[in-house]
Amino acid sequence: MAFVIKALTPDLTEAYLDFFDRRAFSDGSPYYPCYCNAFNLGMTEISELRKQAQLQGGGTEGWKQTLRESAAAMVRSGRIKGYLAFEGDQAAAWCNANDRANYCRTGEFDLDDLPEENASCELPPYGQIKSVVCFAVSPQYRGRGLASMLLERFLADAKSEGYAFAEGYPSVNTEEPPFTGPKHLFEKAGFEEYARNDHTIVMRKALK
Repeated sequence: MAFVIKALTPDLTEAYLDFFDRRAFSDGSPYYPCYCNAFNLGMTEISELRKQAQLQGGGTEGWKQTLRESAAAMVRSGRIKGYLAFEGDQAAAWCNANDRANYCRTGEFDLDDLPEENASCELPPYGQIKSVVCFAVSPQYRGRGLASMLLERFLADAKSEGYAFAEGYPSVNTEEPPFTGPKHLFEKAGFEEYARNDHTIVMRKALK
């Protein structure tokens, strides 16, 4: 069966949640639990979620439920955007993609130790850079080119929407598969290294 790439819209909220509930981390991934909303959240919001997690019972399950509820609200409001790859009616993969100005941070990060420079949202103006910040592919669908398909759709839409640049943020560390996508994925799609810091490479592609 062929894969179909769909832009995330509020009516796909349940498919989005089902992907993270059932398949994204079915291999025991250390990133569990995650609903890919932390890129958009400021420090104050993250602090509030931690308080809410304690009210949900604390621990991993309290944190999971809090993240899930937050993500559902963010998808329904259009704050989380990106693309889901479907096989039939089941989401098999995801990439988080949005205007760079919607993200408080890019690259790999640890919520328990966020870099100080990422604590505030000092961002470029809307409409200049479209960013893809995360990829997640269900274990049973890996090795079938889904990340490349998602990136191709992201680039096509970014160009048609009038963006000057597309960016991705692979990790400098190549020892473990990064959730931000490997550098070679972006190089294959025509991105070039634009900048880097201790942890993250900024890969950029001109669209005009």
